[in-house]
Amino acid sequence: MIASVRPAEDPTVDILVRPDPLPEPLTRAIATVARDFNLPHDWMNTEIAAQWLQGLPPTLPEDITWKMYAALRVGLAGRQTLITLKLFAAADRGPTSVHYQDLVRLQPTMEELEEAAVWVRIQDASNDFPTFVDQVIEHVHRDRT
Repeated sequence: MIASVRPAEDPTVDILVRPDPLPEPLTRAIATVARDFNLPHDWMNTEIAAQWLQGLPPTLPEDITWKMYAALRVGLAGRQTLITLKLFAAADRGPTSVHYQDLVRLQPTMEELEEAAVWVRIQDASNDFPTFVDQVIEHVHRDRT
C-alpha cells in the first residue's frame, strides 16, 4: 500500500493524501519491477485510493514506515494495517482471491485478526458482511496452521 504525503504547516507533521495517481517516477519503477520479476503490470495499484473516501484503518498513521528513494518519499503500510486491509479484501472477494492468499502468508495471530476485524466488520453495510469476515478469520486460522 502506498500513501502520498505532503508537508503540513508544522514540519513535524505529515498529512496523508490519496495515492491516485501515483507519481510518475514510482509508476516507472513499478513497471520495471513487474518486467524484471515477471509480475502482472498491476501488481502494485491504487485500489486503496477508493477507501480514502470511506475512511482508512485507524492503525495506518502510526503504522507507516517512510522510505526515501532518491527524491521520492514512499509510505509503506505496516503489518497490522496490511492484515486489516487484506482481511477486508478477502472478506469482499473470497478465499480464492490473492488477498486471502496474502493474508495467510502474513500468518496473523488470532489477536491480530480480531483487532483488524473490529474495523473491517463496519466497512460494508450488508447484514451478512460481518459473517463473511468471521468466516475468513476461521479459514485463515485453519490454513495458517
